[in-house]
Amino acid sequence: MPEWPAIPFFPYPPSKAGYWSPVTSTLNWCEEDYYATIYSAEIVNALTNLLFMWLGIKGLRSCRRNGHDSIFEVAYYGYLLVGMGNPMQLVDELSMIYTTCLMCYASFSYSRPTSVRVFLAIALTSLAVFITLYYHYLQDPVFHQNAYAILTIVVVLRSMYTMEVTLRPKWRHTTEEDRLAREKQGLPIPSKEHQHYENVRDVKILKTMWFMVIYGLSMFLGGFFIWNLDNHFCTKIRGWRRVVGLPWGMLLEGHGWWYVFLALVLFLFCTAAGVRSGILPVVAAFLELSGDHPYWLQRQGRKCEQCGQELRWLGYDPGICVLFIHRHWFWPGQDLLIIENRMRKMKMVLQLTA
Repeated sequence: MPEWPAIPFFPYPPSKAGYWSPVTSTLNWCEEDYYATIYSAEIVNALTNLLFMWLGIKGLRSCRRNGHDSIFEVAYYGYLLVGMGNPMQLVDELSMIYTTCLMCYASFSYSRPTSVRVFLAIALTSLAVFITLYYHYLQDPVFHQNAYAILTIVVVLRSMYTMEVTLRPKWRHTTEEDRLAREKQGLPIPSKEHQHYENVRDVKILKTMWFMVIYGLSMFLGGFFIWNLDNHFCTKIRGWRRVVGLPWGMLLEGHGWWYVFLALVLFLFCTAAGVRSGILPVVAAFLELSGDHPYWLQRQGRKCEQCGQELRWLGYDPGICVLFIHRHWFWPGQDLLIIENRMRKMKMVLQLTA
């Protein structure tokens, strides 16, 4: 590979021992050790994990601000632990297993009775403990990689199935079955126009979610492919890095790109899983004013047309709307994006019905 004299660069320093020497991990990636500072064995590996930490904090803030289900907050803690635990091999690798187990629980426990949720929690906890102990005994990274791959495939396939069954109109109850179920529960029966509105809306949501799935899988497989190029052609790629020098050689760190793509994929999956479960984003019942005074509407009270739960009156924007906040996502009303934009304009603190 020819040298690039027109591009300013710093040459890679010779190999040297670092603060954390000697190496005790079972793996050592293609990135050269201690070339940037004696305090970081793999500087690109460390810097890319900052993305995990930033997105993990972003997810936690979203969960607390919008009142999302606690399982997603725990999952984001695991997500954050992946980034923070990178300097320690076992913490780095096992936190990936634990976070995937949490997402597995979120995927399979949705709309299940308490007994099934408890059984699922015990089973997944036992599986995580088994993987931890057996991996510590084997000291074989291939076992960890296979376990993580199997769990990820199970979660992805389950997510695809759930979002299709939940949102695709032809897989849900027919209109007549839905009407009978509502009548038995004493809930309002939606009109055919409203049923059509829900079907059109859910198909749009499903298209968005499939885009997220395909986009996420493409990034995941692309990052994995780049990382494997790093593993199979390490000697040649190291030579290219030394030719282009620093900092440009950092762009040829395949393991770093794997972490960037993986961080984005996991964050995207947590978001998509929440949307599929009817938890993300925060849901609002949005009512246009038609001359009624907002306090009159407050006194009359409103209920969710899906579950009959009382809606809490939250705020009033003169001439625009009366806003009610509720946890139920599939409340008939205007598009969610319009609702969220008007929430921001009204500058109100969101409070969910207990």
